[in-house]
Amino acid sequence: METNRQCFRRGIRDGMPIALGYFAVAFTLGIAAKNAGFSALQAMVESLTNNASAGEYAVFSLAAAGAGYWEVAVMTLVANARYLLMSCSLSQKLPPETSLAHRMLVAFDVTDEIFGISIAYPGRLNPWYTYGAMAVSIPGWGLGTFLGVAVGNVLPLRLMSALSVGLYGMFLAIIVPPWKKDKVVLGLVLLSFAASFALANWPLLAGISPGIKTILLTVVLSLGAAVLFPVQDEERGEGQA
Repeated sequence: METNRQCFRRGIRDGMPIALGYFAVAFTLGIAAKNAGFSALQAMVESLTNNASAGEYAVFSLAAAGAGYWEVAVMTLVANARYLLMSCSLSQKLPPETSLAHRMLVAFDVTDEIFGISIAYPGRLNPWYTYGAMAVSIPGWGLGTFLGVAVGNVLPLRLMSALSVGLYGMFLAIIVPPWKKDKVVLGLVLLSFAASFALANWPLLAGISPGIKTILLTVVLSLGAAVLFPVQDEERGEGQA
């Protein structure tokens, strides 16, 4: 069984690709923050406390339009609502004896990518693994935003777009090994791709935010999979630490 220090180091190792991808994405957010009138320090603090691209972009866009505080708060809540589901799922991965303080710290940075590597952690999740990933990814996000404001459009937009593709490659690295072992997982992944594409292009849902669409898709697919293909306790690694 790994010690907390070993788990922390493992989290740092697995979080490095996330940090590099976050740096690229946050750099472009920094440019948006600059256009909205934020200073480099203000934008960095916003990134360190709201580590979510959709939520941050909503903040910067609404601030640029002169929106009020309540409007910004509600829009940020909607844009980031999918993390509520991720937090509920991740809480079931933690050992039952995990303290409230650890649960709250883990919940602070439940992003798509950190959720992906945390949920893929074998057996019960040691919070220190997630802390390791957070220790490199959060500074990468904040620094990227700071530099995006400070140096503006120094780097070509095409280069920043190319760097951000690395996040999608990391997602593939997370989902490919499980689907090789389980055809059910493969089927669900392919179904989620198809359903996501359909929802994104369905005119009737054009007025719904991407965050809400993600929540609907997650609830329907996960509920269907749980009912049709239940996982036995021993398959979840209940006895692992």
